[in-house]
Amino acid sequence: MNLEPRPSPLSQLTWSSTSLFLGRADLLVSIVGIGPDTAAWLLAEIGDIKAFGSAWQLAAYAGLTPQEHTSGTSVTGKTRLCKIGNARIRKALYFPALTILRRAPELRPWHQRLATAGKTKMAIVGATMHKLIRIVYGILVSGQTYDPTKLLPPESAAAIA
Repeated sequence: MNLEPRPSPLSQLTWSSTSLFLGRADLLVSIVGIGPDTAAWLLAEIGDIKAFGSAWQLAAYAGLTPQEHTSGTSVTGKTRLCKIGNARIRKALYFPALTILRRAPELRPWHQRLATAGKTKMAIVGATMHKLIRIVYGILVSGQTYDPTKLLPPESAAAIA
């Protein structure tokens, strides 16, 4: 009679999913502005990234897509964030969006272009949150860490290389 404890399949499943979770969290932490808590929150809310066919679908799930307000030819309102999606993802991305605007020089040309186009500060933050969720999607799908040169315009990226 063997009295040695055997590991249960549940503990093996938990260990393998934990290591997968930590590996994906490490990828997200490589993004400027996203720390371990935000990475864990995003991974918990997003779940399986394969459920989303594109970055646009993930942005729509998070409620970070633009929504026009029009009715016929007479009513044209401002375009706003949709906000039908997951509010917890939007909440988790707000402060990282502010941080990436301040700390990421690769986004400065894009930020200046939006500001000169007359966008309000909150519209720029919303656009940054949308860009951030697209970066999160790209990192989780590719399995590569954050590379700031991929956000530069082609002429700037060629000058650095």
